[in-house]
Amino acid sequence: MTPDGVDQPRGRAPGSPGLDAPTRSLVHVAVAVATGDTAALKQRLLAARALPVPEPWVDELLLQSLLNVGYALGLQAFGVWREVSPSPAPAEGLSHDAWRDWVERGARVCGAVYGRTYHKLLLNLRALHPALEGLVLVDAYGKLIGRDGLDLKRRELCTLAEIAVLDTPRQLHAHLRGALNTGSTAEEVDEVLALVEQDVDSGQALRVWELWADVRDKNFGKRDAGGGKRDR
Repeated sequence: MTPDGVDQPRGRAPGSPGLDAPTRSLVHVAVAVATGDTAALKQRLLAARALPVPEPWVDELLLQSLLNVGYALGLQAFGVWREVSPSPAPAEGLSHDAWRDWVERGARVCGAVYGRTYHKLLLNLRALHPALEGLVLVDAYGKLIGRDGLDLKRRELCTLAEIAVLDTPRQLHAHLRGALNTGSTAEEVDEVLALVEQDVDSGQALRVWELWADVRDKNFGKRDAGGGKRDR
C-alpha cells in the first residue's frame, strides 16, 4: 500500500517509471466509478483528497465519466464525492453561448486523442447514425473533455480505466491508442491496466492485457531474437 492509499500494482517496483501518485490515485477512483462499488469509491476519494489530488481534477473526472459509464453510475459517483467534498470547485460553465467554442475545441481535442484514425472515426460515426458525429465532437469532446481543470493526458488515462472495466473491446482499442496519442508512456498504460486488473475478473483482465499487447506491438514494434526493434 502506497502513502496515497492505493495498492502498488503488481510487477512494478517503487520508484520505477509509471504514474505519479496523484494520477495513480485519480485512475483508481475512475475504476471504482465504473465498477459502481460505492464503498471502494468513497475510500479512494478520501485517499485522493488526503494526498492531496486537486479537487478540480476529481470534479472533471466525474463529469467526463457521464460519457463513459452513463448518468446512473456517474450521478451515484457524484453523490459519494459530495459526502467527501461538499462544495464543487469553481470551473467553466456549460452555457449554450459557448456552442461555437465547443465545436472548434471538440474537433481539436478529439483529433488529438484519435490521431491518424480521426477521420475514420468520423466516417464510422456517420455510418452508425447522422447525429452521432455532433454528439461526440461537440457534446463529448467540446463540452466536457476539452474543459479546463484536468489535462488531456490524465483525462484519457481515466477514460481508459473506465472503458477497460466496461469490457468494450472496440472502444478499449481506441483509447489504448488514445492514451499513447496524448502523451502517456507504455509503462503508464501498464500501470493503469494493473489497477483495473485488481477490480475485474480474471477473464476480463486477460482480454484487456491481450488487446493492449496487440496495440503495444503495433505501436512499438517487436523485439527480434537479437534484442533489436523490428520495423513494422
